[in-house]
Amino acid sequence: MSDAFSREQLHAYLDDALSESEMASVEKALRESADWREALNRAREERDRGEHSLGGIWRQHRISCPSREELNSFLHGILDDEPAAYIEFHLTTIGCPTCLANRDDLKEKQAETTGAPRRRRILDSSQKLLAKPHESGG
Repeated sequence: MSDAFSREQLHAYLDDALSESEMASVEKALRESADWREALNRAREERDRGEHSLGGIWRQHRISCPSREELNSFLHGILDDEPAAYIEFHLTTIGCPTCLANRDDLKEKQAETTGAPRRRRILDSSQKLLAKPHESGG
């Protein structure tokens, strides 16, 4: 990416739709230049004024993104074929950064809970209750 960024690149930056190296270039320019910070503010204002095209509304509200619950069901393999195929396409072909981050977070949480068998987790959680001395009434 060059020292000059286009309006589209600044909008892509706001959407987290640039590669890591392009994001780093824009961020470096923003740190070093008040002019670029102003250009980014103008791009943000353009978006805030409202893009009323169907595509703009679609992107802004992430209409094509599956919910977190749907992503979780996808990870557990319990979705029907058609929704599962769409989520696979959305993650691998589209590469939606928001959904990829959600997927990674869900995978992390899944790994935490599958580390200990359910029975062990129940025992560990109730161990304090079992260890309490019982008071006997007179």
